[in-house]
Amino acid sequence: MGALRDMLSEGALGKFISRTGKAARNDFDGGRNRRRLKSWQPTQNTTNAIMASQGPLLRARCRDALRNNAHANAACESFTANLIGTGIKPSSLLTDQPDLRAAMMQLWLDWTDQCDADGIADFYGLQTIVARALFEAGECFIRFRPRNVSDGFLVPLQVQLLESEMCPYWLNQFAANGNYIMNGIELDYRGRRTAYYFFPTHPGDAAVEPVPQLEPVRVPASEVLHIFKCTRPGQMRGVPLVTPALIRMFFLDQYDDAELERKRIAAMFAGFITTATPEDVVPIDGIDSSAPQENIALSGLEPGTMQTLLPGEDIKFSEPADVGGAYEAYQYRQQLALFGALGIPYSVCTSDLRRANYSSLRGSIVEYRRKLEQFQHNVIVFQMCTPIWRRWMDTAVLAQALPINETDYLLNQPTYQRAKWIPQRNDWVDPLKDRQAEKLAVDAGFKSRSDVIEAEGSDPEENDQRIAADHAREERLNLVFAVHTAAANQPLTPEEQAAKDAADQEAADQAAQDAADRAAAEDGG
Repeated sequence: MGALRDMLSEGALGKFISRTGKAARNDFDGGRNRRRLKSWQPTQNTTNAIMASQGPLLRARCRDALRNNAHANAACESFTANLIGTGIKPSSLLTDQPDLRAAMMQLWLDWTDQCDADGIADFYGLQTIVARALFEAGECFIRFRPRNVSDGFLVPLQVQLLESEMCPYWLNQFAANGNYIMNGIELDYRGRRTAYYFFPTHPGDAAVEPVPQLEPVRVPASEVLHIFKCTRPGQMRGVPLVTPALIRMFFLDQYDDAELERKRIAAMFAGFITTATPEDVVPIDGIDSSAPQENIALSGLEPGTMQTLLPGEDIKFSEPADVGGAYEAYQYRQQLALFGALGIPYSVCTSDLRRANYSSLRGSIVEYRRKLEQFQHNVIVFQMCTPIWRRWMDTAVLAQALPINETDYLLNQPTYQRAKWIPQRNDWVDPLKDRQAEKLAVDAGFKSRSDVIEAEGSDPEENDQRIAADHAREERLNLVFAVHTAAANQPLTPEEQAAKDAADQEAADQAAQDAADRAAAEDGG
């Protein structure tokens, strides 16, 4: 220890020589700056600074990929369909007032058809549009649009979707009130979002009357929802979800297009005429060789054609090189990496199940669904659904669309606004086994019926009411179904039979005792 202390005191820290004569490792390989890593010099800027300079180009490339790239479009469609499905729907937790809850859910259902300010989709259709915007642009803005009661809406409120281009990345400056504007978002001294700056019209639209310069307009943050996946603390804007696979997707598509063109040329069986005296070649198909040749295509061979050549001419056919059997293997490996970067199973996007079996397919789907559930609750529900639900309820109470006393609502606002959001159910890989597993979990008390019903995308309260209504209708109409008869006639296990016999014996003993008591009472009378 004394020798080590002396070495450290001499400034030899980091150059300590071990007994083997080799220098001790006191760093990380990833932090070295040697020859192999010399070219790896990543930026230390935040996502906000990167998006301020590269955001518009990155977003434009992602949108272009979604328009023209088959892999990108397939991945986006899969992501949107599995994330949203038919919609993530609310279930009010106001269970102690069933009549008010029923009225609330019915009003919400009716309002979902009127909620879109553009009149394009219902509320669940807007969820789908937002999910697609997250994939290709990284974000989407939602602006509340209050309406007058005289406008005829059930609840005088609508929402409007705004694309990412509406809020400029480049707007980074101090506001007139002293706040700081970063990537088009105004922050107060505590770092809270106080306003957003939007263009009056989409900068990518061709204006009917050209304007010299579009100036962003300030909109209070209370009127705007910003939907994006935050991956770093302090991140202001969203990054397109397709970004990690964008370059690989672009070059793989070019490679595939080149291979497709090679196959097309090979299938044409193109021929080229060669001669020692090119100036004496007779024009083919009546084309004048003296005419400009910029837009003249090569003459093709029709099926069954026998062409007689002039003396001294020869014909050679093109023989494009074949890539052999490596094409499919290369595409497979590249697509695995591509869809892995997107977090989507290869089999889901390509429908290629040749290499899949039950276990691998189930494992990949379970992992995929876990990622989607995280995205559903952390982004779609928290950033979009819950704020809209609360604003909708506030507006409905103020407009007297719900039978709730305003004073009581203000005193118990959190209680009235509590809701659980239920995504569309996921189809089971093996329905029989999964159903049996759910039943065992409920029977053993490990899981509630409500959890099972919600996992299937239904509201437990509504589900139970429908079951009760079905039973009442069956009794009223004297309906008998085979499934009920089969359940009643199903053989019992030895343990169940013994319990049933004991219960029957106890009931018989009780009946005999009651009869004896009645007889004794009559004799005494």
